[in-house]
Amino acid sequence: MGFADLLNEVGGFGRYQWLHVTLISFPGLLMASQNLLNNFVSGIPDHHCRLPTNHSIYNLSLSQVDERQLLRVFIPLDSSGNRFDRCRRYVEPQWQLLAANSSANVSFVKTEECEDGWTYDHTEFEATTVSEWDLVCSMRPLKQMIQTIYMGGVLAGAIVYGGLSDRFGRRTVLIWSYLQVAVLGCSCAFSPSYTVYCILRFLCGMAVSGVILNGVSLKVEWIPTKTRTIVGTLTSFFFTFGQMVLAGLAYWLRNWRTLHVVVCAPHFLFFAYSWWYSESARWLVLNGKSEEALKNLHRVARINGKPEMVDKITLEVLHSHMNKEIESSRSTFTAYDLLRTRGMRRISICLIAVWFSTSFAYYGLAMDLQKFGVSIYVMQLIFGAVDIPAKLLALGMLSFLGRRITQATCLFLSAVIIFANIFVPTEMQTLRTTLACLGKASTSSSFTTVYLYTGELYPTVIRQTGMGFVSTMARVGSMAAPAVLILDEVLPALPSVVYGGAAVLASGFACFLPETLNVPLPDTIEDVEEKWSGGGSTQQQEKEGVSLKEGMVSSDELLIDGGVVSKEGVVLKEMKDAEKAGLHTL
Repeated sequence: MGFADLLNEVGGFGRYQWLHVTLISFPGLLMASQNLLNNFVSGIPDHHCRLPTNHSIYNLSLSQVDERQLLRVFIPLDSSGNRFDRCRRYVEPQWQLLAANSSANVSFVKTEECEDGWTYDHTEFEATTVSEWDLVCSMRPLKQMIQTIYMGGVLAGAIVYGGLSDRFGRRTVLIWSYLQVAVLGCSCAFSPSYTVYCILRFLCGMAVSGVILNGVSLKVEWIPTKTRTIVGTLTSFFFTFGQMVLAGLAYWLRNWRTLHVVVCAPHFLFFAYSWWYSESARWLVLNGKSEEALKNLHRVARINGKPEMVDKITLEVLHSHMNKEIESSRSTFTAYDLLRTRGMRRISICLIAVWFSTSFAYYGLAMDLQKFGVSIYVMQLIFGAVDIPAKLLALGMLSFLGRRITQATCLFLSAVIIFANIFVPTEMQTLRTTLACLGKASTSSSFTTVYLYTGELYPTVIRQTGMGFVSTMARVGSMAAPAVLILDEVLPALPSVVYGGAAVLASGFACFLPETLNVPLPDTIEDVEEKWSGGGSTQQQEKEGVSLKEGMVSSDELLIDGGVVSKEGVVLKEMKDAEKAGLHTL
């Protein structure tokens, strides 16, 4: 008997669970907006050097000379010869170019940087951080740095809020995270400078981690085992639909400050109704707050129409159902155990490469939508939509082909598509867009696979620590991806070469991972060594300091937005403290 039995006794997946899951999942629609917001608030509009104001050409009316002719006098064409250079202008006006059909050779005419600033086209974007703070030409790397700083905040938040939730509870940290996203996100819209904006985005990224991590834990810890698969599948699409919501909002609101307010202000509403949530009863019991846990169970029973269970469920009954979780919470493991033995070392090294490259390639594609020559709003909508069949396809491959083949295939396919797009001319927009969508779908499938695969490879007693350790590599990859886009100043194809190369290497590492399809989950580190390291006696394992303590569960797992949840009850969320492993049992 376990806590899952208690949930069934108080109504299973009843009225409370429906409300609970819906209210916690709904903010997921705006989590995609936070992660991909830089595509729009820092979109790069068409621009060229501002024309000098000390020339008599400005006395000419547009009827005497059209705008393009006027620009030709001051702005040279770029290397393609199809558009005006964005970063240079002639030192002296080339008046001879005003003549119709002029063929004057100006390739050797002296040019200079944009001394008077830039003129921006407001057709696609009314205003962005780029146009407001002139993050173009030599300052262009600062545009990519915004996303890198934000992802750094997401990584820091996973560490900080993961620990705080162990200490103060999921509900408390989740409520605070909602408020932090609302306040700091809206404050970004009033940033007076680039530096202030980056600081606020970093702090907002931390809060986003708090929302995702604690939202997942609090959600699944009140869901009965038999309904977790369907609930997890449905709620995982909130982030997918959120990407399409972002496309619509960005198209409607072309001003970056207004867009910031619209995607962040709803978190005030989430903060207001989050006080209705009940704290995880499991966490309360394992932290010596059994009476409060009992009150929450009684509340759930009443909402689910089971008032008769209030008298039947006592402290003694609660403790008897959670005895196993209480005992397992006393075991401790550290990240060193992930690398101490042969089998664990092999798994950890391969997973580090897979997690990093998957996130690296994913955000490399998702954060550079303007390069495909199609409306950025249309690309965002398509990129969100392709995640739906990608997730379904990944689940089918996992069931019939196995985890290892699926993981390696998705990574290799994404690399091939990224490389192929290098050789497609910019004029072939339809083909470039199609390939980009296929690449995004492949990386999305890789993400789906690696979440499930990791949970099946690591043993129960250290699974939480392992998930936190390798998923940190995904955060590092998401931080590095925007920075690599700067390399297109050296060679336009270079970022794609780096993204594709990383995916190829990771697909090779994935081939060295053991297959877990239809294989019982390992409970201890000894199980891993016996199954996948090629042998090794128990005595030798003990000499190496491997704990042989039995794990808590041995069952299949499912993917859920933001983490992995074990069927019998272990939340494997990012940046868990191994010493608090028992605090995350379901």
